[in-house]
Amino acid sequence: MSSSENSQNSSNSINLSNPYHLGSSDNPSSVLVSNVFSGVGFSAWKQSMIIALSAKNKLGFVDGSISQPSSTSSTYANWYRVNSMVTSWILNSLHRNIAESVLFLQSAHEIWKELTQRFEQSDSALIYQSQQQLYYLSQGSDDFSTYFTKIMKLWDELRIVQGIPECTCATFVGILKYLDDQRLDGIK
Repeated sequence: MSSSENSQNSSNSINLSNPYHLGSSDNPSSVLVSNVFSGVGFSAWKQSMIIALSAKNKLGFVDGSISQPSSTSSTYANWYRVNSMVTSWILNSLHRNIAESVLFLQSAHEIWKELTQRFEQSDSALIYQSQQQLYYLSQGSDDFSTYFTKIMKLWDELRIVQGIPECTCATFVGILKYLDDQRLDGIK
């Protein structure tokens, strides 16, 4: 193989780590998460979407780290194509009424911001609800594994909704120990 053929092959190869790359299985009708968001449980839905978009290397389109280039930029067509795909994935994971309310926003990032602004504000009610569920949860006739799975789900949801920022300082470690001790005290 000549040097020019090697050069041409390497320039035609697709960089799979490039966020503009779309695989053959990526299509606009895909649903990335198992639960369609209907207005309840936004934090869990958002976390599921973050995981799915991260796995596809597309999280930057919703968190704003991949911004829209100028329409005259050589990357605009690629950005537009992938942004449209990510927008489709988001819309497919929303209840029809919610999807219709954000359909005409210009980018996946704008949709993400709107959904976050609209639905994260009700987290204080979700915190209260999760705390009440934890308070009234008892093992009853469940085996310990089933009971422990239920309580861990509630604790994890509460941790996500409370949005405790992570750090490695001693104070944070102390706060985590306090919260874990509270969890153990709550097991009935």
